[in-house]
Amino acid sequence: MTQPTSRSISEILRENVFTLFNGILTVCFVAVIVLGDLRDGFFYGVVVVNALIGIVQEVRAKVVLDRAALLAAPESRVKRDGAVETVALAEVVLDDLLVLRPGDQIPADAVVEASNGLGLDESLLTGEADPVLKDEGDQLLSGSHVVSGTGYATVTAVGADSYASRLTSEIRKHSLVRSELRDATNRILVYLSWILGPVIVITIIGRILTYGGFATLGQNGRWRRALLDAVASVVGMIPEGLVLLTSLAFGVAAIQLAARKVLVQELAAVEVLARVDVLCLDKTGTLTSGELAFDHIESLGDVVAPADAEAALAAFGADDAGNATAGILSRHFQSDTLVVERRIPFSSATKFSGVVFSVGGVRSSWLLGAPERLLGEHPEQLARANTVAATGQRTLALVRALDPLPTEPHASIRGVRVEPAQLVVFEESVRPAARATLGYFRKQAVRVVVMSGDNPVTVSAIARTLDLNGEAVDASTLNGDAELAAALQTSDIFGRVSPEQKRTAVGILREMGRTVAMTGDGVNDAMAIKDADLGIAMGTATPATKAVSRIVLLDNRFDRLPDVLAFGRRVIANVERVSNLFLAKTVYGILLALVSAVMLWPFPFLPRQLTLVSTLAIGIPSFVLALARNRRIYTPGVLRRILTYSIPTGTIAAIACVVAYLPLYRSIPLPEARSITTVTLFCVSLWILCVLTRPLSWPRLLLLAGVVAAMVLVCVLPGPSEFFMMRIPLSPELLWGIGVGVVGAAGIEVFYRFARRRGLVFDRE
Repeated sequence: MTQPTSRSISEILRENVFTLFNGILTVCFVAVIVLGDLRDGFFYGVVVVNALIGIVQEVRAKVVLDRAALLAAPESRVKRDGAVETVALAEVVLDDLLVLRPGDQIPADAVVEASNGLGLDESLLTGEADPVLKDEGDQLLSGSHVVSGTGYATVTAVGADSYASRLTSEIRKHSLVRSELRDATNRILVYLSWILGPVIVITIIGRILTYGGFATLGQNGRWRRALLDAVASVVGMIPEGLVLLTSLAFGVAAIQLAARKVLVQELAAVEVLARVDVLCLDKTGTLTSGELAFDHIESLGDVVAPADAEAALAAFGADDAGNATAGILSRHFQSDTLVVERRIPFSSATKFSGVVFSVGGVRSSWLLGAPERLLGEHPEQLARANTVAATGQRTLALVRALDPLPTEPHASIRGVRVEPAQLVVFEESVRPAARATLGYFRKQAVRVVVMSGDNPVTVSAIARTLDLNGEAVDASTLNGDAELAAALQTSDIFGRVSPEQKRTAVGILREMGRTVAMTGDGVNDAMAIKDADLGIAMGTATPATKAVSRIVLLDNRFDRLPDVLAFGRRVIANVERVSNLFLAKTVYGILLALVSAVMLWPFPFLPRQLTLVSTLAIGIPSFVLALARNRRIYTPGVLRRILTYSIPTGTIAAIACVVAYLPLYRSIPLPEARSITTVTLFCVSLWILCVLTRPLSWPRLLLLAGVVAAMVLVCVLPGPSEFFMMRIPLSPELLWGIGVGVVGAAGIEVFYRFARRRGLVFDRE
């Protein structure tokens, strides 16, 4: 099994086929079949094509995303035959000995065999927010994850119900990413569902009354004309491609990002980065490569013998469940003579780990961790550690404890006397593209906040190389949320940030009305990533961190984020643009249905004529525009702008059709009156399209020219003109229809210029 990153095939089919609009149009199509002229059922081809495109696009996105998800699939460490192996979670079997470290998911029910301060987050299963400490013999629940300490556990139950993807599904079930586009589309659909029912009833009654009422409906085929008018009225109201184009834009962006090694775990997350105005970053693994390399050790005096210090480093390295630092030490320091008696696991709260071991029967206790936590009573050695850290290198202090170490996990060592032994220095390289990426976000008015658990001196040094100004704030000195909130007002660089402070900082920024993205790779980033508007995990992140993120940078390249921002902006701007096209059609469709019903007029169009206009002036162009490049900076208020633009433009189109049709349907044959009114509607719809394609590049001018050419060919070629019943006489009535259409187009232009000044429409990209 793999963690779910997309909807199932059945969900895709259901949501593309069984929709309200498809149901209404299917009823209309059945009515057309009853009438016997399938040419008026041409609109149903749009329904079929829309459904097929939606299904194919989403299945394609599913395949691409599921394949990419394999690269981000969580793994587990197990000890088999005395050797530690890394296996996929699905390959964990009964009686396996799990090697547990911070950030690991529990893949199956298990029992603790050994615990070194093992703490689990079981909040999704029990509702308990605080970490639960586990001792030997305690049960571990699948779906929880390790937040502190280390340990071993024997698997007691496996199966689909205990597979750790349940953690991912539960997290996403309770915290879907907020998408303004999705919210706007859903609200539009709700509004339309309220309106369509009464309008359809009024339309049907109006059609019956127009053709003589119920008493004469069966005479001379009047029921056929009434039913045809009703179908045409309803077809004009339905924005059949709106939902499709929204999902199409999301899906295509997700596929293109997957090709760039960016896994989008929820399609709507593509949009969110375009709305982000604060980007919170962890230093290690994000701004830096995250791949520590041992550089050197530096003596802090001659009190501790170098051989004893190296034995201590070997003891720290000889830990199967140790962190990355322990793994590096194990490659440089080994000892076959030491016997480890007890370990104190590293904690993000205490910033150190400990070990008690003996060599030749001589026992000693050691601590390895943050210099400011271990060298507080030794100012000269602490100053030396800060000098090394100021070069940007990661620096740890190794000290020997002269007093017994605490037995409780995560306990303070206040009162424990120590002897400074060595500084252990690691090299950590800055990502080559980090400076350019941060510069890009600054130009895009996105505030960058660095929150690291590292030494503030080291964080400041790294920040300076990336052109981030200011000294790092030592978050460990901040007391309470109020001081953290005040620091966030004045500083963008923080060191010694605890996991709780990261989470609190994200909450404070969101309370300020900011849209926050959080990146990271360690377990200490997981809860902040979950609480952010958009969580972004590196490809090498812990399983827990990947599980709560919405986007995973599979190749660990931080410089992929500008691509995500660009695609998000394209989705928002283009979907807003094409939504105006569809909703303008719905507005004039509703108004024309009501006016013709109240005035007892034959409806101004045949169903096929409305389909012709909507296909040429809306359907085909909208697919092109939905996928066009668009770098417009996000501006809140998408739904308000769509409604305040599409309602007036749709009203202008409806008025133009009424004005054109009013003198025609009594003076010339109805087929000719409908054909000329169709030309009027096309002129106005063309200008709505023209306005929304601005700025007019050569490709867009060719698009508009192609639309016009297609309409002209339909009107003049015998076959298409007969199919669409476009019987257009070269007469003053035609000039009247074209003239009204031109005036309507001028009205659209006037409103567009007004709307642009009021910020209701954008023509800059």
